[in-house]
Amino acid sequence: MEIKIRQAKPSEFINVHNLIKEFAEFIKTPEKVKITPEQMVKDEEYFKCLIATDGKTIMGFATYFFSYYSWTGKAIYLDDLYVPEKYRNQGVGSKLFDKIMEIGKSENCYKMKWQVSKWNENAQNFYKSRGAIIDEIEINCDLELN
Repeated sequence: MEIKIRQAKPSEFINVHNLIKEFAEFIKTPEKVKITPEQMVKDEEYFKCLIATDGKTIMGFATYFFSYYSWTGKAIYLDDLYVPEKYRNQGVGSKLFDKIMEIGKSENCYKMKWQVSKWNENAQNFYKSRGAIIDEIEINCDLELN
C-alpha cells in the first residue's frame, strides 16, 4: 500500500474534524474541541493540515502553523499529529512528521516545535527517535479569548 502525504482539501475537513475529535478522546480531553468544519473552511488561510491517505481513506493527519520565537526566529509548530490505532506502525506518523520537517526546512525555519502529553510514552519515544529533546522545564499556558 502506498501512503501519500498532501494538504487536506476543504471538502475533507469534515473527515479531519472527525479525526480531531477521535484524537481528543484518545488524549482524554474531548471537551476541549471547539472547532467546527465550518470554522476550518472559514479559516482555510490559517488551517494548515496534511493528511496521509492511501487514495481512499485518511489514515492520519498533522496540523501546523508558522511562529516566531524571540530567541531563535522563525519556526514551524506541529500542532497535532494523529494516526488512528489501526494505521499505526505502518509508517504513517513518520511520513507526516517528515513532511512537516520538510516544509519547515523549505520555509527556512530555525526549528520545529510541538507538545506531547507526559503520559504518552509511545509518542515521546517516537519523537526522541527522531532526535527531539523533550523539555520538562516549561509549562503550557492557555487563555481563551472568546
